Amino acid sequence: MRKLGILTITLVLMASLFLSACGTNSSSGADSKSNEKMLNIFNWSEYLPESVIQKFEKETGIKVNYTTFSSNEEMYAKLSSGNLGYDIAVPTLFFIEMLAKEDMLEKINKDNIPNLKNLDPDFTGTFADPNDEFTVPYLWGSVVIAVNKEIVKKGVKGYDDLFDPEFKNSLVMPEDNRASIGAMLAIKGYPINNTDEKQIEEAGEMLKKLKPNIKAFDGDNPKGLLITGEAKAGIMYSAEAALAKRENPNIEIIFPKEASFLWQDNFVIPKGAPHKENAEKFIDFVLRPEISKEISEAYPYGNPNKEAVKLLSKEIQEEMSIPKDFFERSEYARDVGETTVLYDRIWTEVKQ
Repeated sequence: MRKLGILTITLVLMASLFLSACGTNSSSGADSKSNEKMLNIFNWSEYLPESVIQKFEKETGIKVNYTTFSSNEEMYAKLSSGNLGYDIAVPTLFFIEMLAKEDMLEKINKDNIPNLKNLDPDFTGTFADPNDEFTVPYLWGSVVIAVNKEIVKKGVKGYDDLFDPEFKNSLVMPEDNRASIGAMLAIKGYPINNTDEKQIEEAGEMLKKLKPNIKAFDGDNPKGLLITGEAKAGIMYSAEAALAKRENPNIEIIFPKEASFLWQDNFVIPKGAPHKENAEKFIDFVLRPEISKEISEAYPYGNPNKEAVKLLSKEIQEEMSIPKDFFERSEYARDVGETTVLYDRIWTEVKQ
């Protein structure tokens, strides 16, 4: 889950257009021809098991071209440059708000997705798509703290504890301006979906003060540094922390005492998708309880598929769960409009 930055999008879009013009944009994997046995998926890395793709291909005879992105900005820039042949993308809700406003999404034919019945109504009718015209829920989660308790002496209860000198050059942070700046806003008790310039600037200064403790901003594999002990602690997405704990039992998952971000990623079909019916067929396939179960076993994010959750082991359900009080004090990430420019500027300053 990433937040849109105007500068970031501009740079990524320019790079995407340049590569396309040079004929070297090999990352898209998209087929512009209307091939009935083809499906081009654009998704986050480490978010869909290869076994699921193989089962879909074997059952349907449809060849899947699977391409990954590391941020919502990258996904948005590629789609904004004109559909490169993608049939499915998996953006976060507050990016879907923008995609829908800009008429960049196809309406989904629900008649082709009978397994919609398996979804928990709590995750449909979202603020980004109140009438469920363009989206189908995939996975959801939160931002948490993960600590290697074997090498950390200090007790950690919230984001503010990460300023301790014990964490010098040993924190891994999300490659995400809204999550990182949002953690600082939460320490101050300010709203996470903030549009107050003074409060955001204040949070930015706090993040700059934390920088000596930050070893890396990692959007692809933050758990790796934690598992190996190169990082003592980190702020990361819930399933990343759970997967780190699977590899290293010394990892402790902490739900911050402050507020935190919640997010939900949904399937969408980009405007002009060449294989729309195949996309709907794949979405329906993923919504089968046994397939959705397989996804959660590999990546234990929150699962909006209520029938799949029933099939999961107690251990996996515990990995996916978050405390009720934490959920209630946290917020779903929302589009902050023109204030995006401010977040992007502060993020650039922090990363310099």
